[in-house]
Amino acid sequence: MISRAERTVFGEWWWTVDRALLFAVGALMVLGVVLSLAASPPVAERIGVDMFHFVNRQVMFLPPALLIMVGVSFLSPRQVRRLAWVVFAFGMLMLAATLFIGMEIKGARRWINFGGLAVQPSEFVKPAFVVLSAWLFAEGSERRDMPGHLLAIALLGSVVGLLVLQPDLGQTVLSTAVWGALFFLAGLPWIWVVGLGGVGVVGLVAAYELLPHVARRIDRFMNPETGDTFQIDKATEAFASAGWFGKGPGEGTVKRIIPDGHTDFIAAVTAEEFGILFCIAIVSIYCFIVMRGLQHARREQDGFTRLAIAGLTMLFGLQAAINMAVNLHLMPAKGMTLPFISYGGSSLFALALGVGMLLALTRRRPRTDALASEIARHARAQGATPVAARA
Repeated sequence: MISRAERTVFGEWWWTVDRALLFAVGALMVLGVVLSLAASPPVAERIGVDMFHFVNRQVMFLPPALLIMVGVSFLSPRQVRRLAWVVFAFGMLMLAATLFIGMEIKGARRWINFGGLAVQPSEFVKPAFVVLSAWLFAEGSERRDMPGHLLAIALLGSVVGLLVLQPDLGQTVLSTAVWGALFFLAGLPWIWVVGLGGVGVVGLVAAYELLPHVARRIDRFMNPETGDTFQIDKATEAFASAGWFGKGPGEGTVKRIIPDGHTDFIAAVTAEEFGILFCIAIVSIYCFIVMRGLQHARREQDGFTRLAIAGLTMLFGLQAAINMAVNLHLMPAKGMTLPFISYGGSSLFALALGVGMLLALTRRRPRTDALASEIARHARAQGATPVAARA
């Protein structure tokens, strides 16, 4: 046991971090290994590698992911913001590099190979983008001399521009949705809501007309007879035949024939083998994390911290919702992983970074810290530089 009186760095972290949130994320990580063990061996056999290739790699990815998550959770809000700038700058450079040296998979360039390890830069850009957008919106609302909203629009444009060029409609929609929610929470006028909504509709229509990859996916969703819907058909079949308790571990058939059963469609494999009740339990964990994060955001007084917590929480929750909606054929295929459960190193590390930022921002801090933040905010609003900020 760690005593409350223990004044070590770890002791102070343990008693200020949201342990319930930490344990919920840990449960998802453990489930990711267990479900990878159930879903990935047939995929590994089909591509001619060791049966436990993906399981071993998922287990290998866990320790550094935990290190990232816990390490980042020690940071202060200001340090989180600075880390976001570094990650965003490096991630944008890699995003641009994918257009020239990225691996082309299914008509899109989203991956860069580093010594045998495929990295998807957009996964790392997302949490940094959300934190920086929250900061710009907060500054724009609190400082008359700071065009925060205009800079946030420029930030969105830079990210969306590179994502569309890859193309990656799924990450574009996710990032834009979270950005729009932050803009709304920051108090944007209704005229902006209508205007930005119109821009979003125009963007989707343009994507459909100009990007054949996007058009094919939407056409297949609206009219399955226009293309290959094998994976979606098998996923929905798995849910329909699962029952409350499933067919039992190792008895599923979808994982033996569906190409992405260990990544995008792991929810279908889970349903078939472990049942609908098990899936409901997993969904409950995601809901708990989202509700916990939003509760923290509601109680937070500092504008940047409140928006950043809300944004990171929505980013996490929307990604999980989109993945499960695709599995149930409620949305066109997006190529998006189920957080901490789908196989993938880039996804796991980026999610660990985002959750680490969330844990850092939701840690309980002394009232003096909150008061100092309040004083600094009022000073900025008056155009002065507070002593604490100059130090």
